[in-house]
Amino acid sequence: MRTLYVTEFITLDGVIDSPGGDEGHPHAGWSFKDVTPLPEVYEMKTQEQEEAGALMLGRASYDLFAPVWPSMTTEFPRYNAMPKYVVSTTLQEDELVDNWGEITILRSMDDVAAVKETEGGPISVHASSRLAHSLAAADLVDRYHLLVFPIVLGSGKRLWDDTSTAKHKLSLAESQSYGNGVQKLIYDVVR
Repeated sequence: MRTLYVTEFITLDGVIDSPGGDEGHPHAGWSFKDVTPLPEVYEMKTQEQEEAGALMLGRASYDLFAPVWPSMTTEFPRYNAMPKYVVSTTLQEDELVDNWGEITILRSMDDVAAVKETEGGPISVHASSRLAHSLAAADLVDRYHLLVFPIVLGSGKRLWDDTSTAKHKLSLAESQSYGNGVQKLIYDVVR
């Protein structure tokens, strides 16, 4: 069975909304604008790209990434080459970009569970707050990779929201603190 992990830039108050750019949040770009950038903070992202066997996105994140990432051949060579899964009930085949390699649309959490049963490396879920909620509710997340920024935004999409009633116990697998206040926290989901 493949490991499925959710990887996020996240604030102390759990917000994952618009960390990298102008994606609609009033403080968009907070992960780069509000914290001194240190290369070592992003080593986890490089390692994820090297280890992942597939990239999984929700519809909204796909719509943000698909027009941009295929042209970022230096930054994301492995992500651009690996299979991608988009979990969506509305996305149609003719809406997929044709310059980003193999892309499969999954319509349900049962489809995601079936992909987890296949051979291959870990499945990396980026951004995709609604998808992360659904995956957690369906007990399909095996691990969380979090870069926690010393910022409180107060509002925005959160990794865990108030609609979930599921309880999940996590076990700290790895942690590291950086000079700019960012913390790397990797948690395994305890079953």
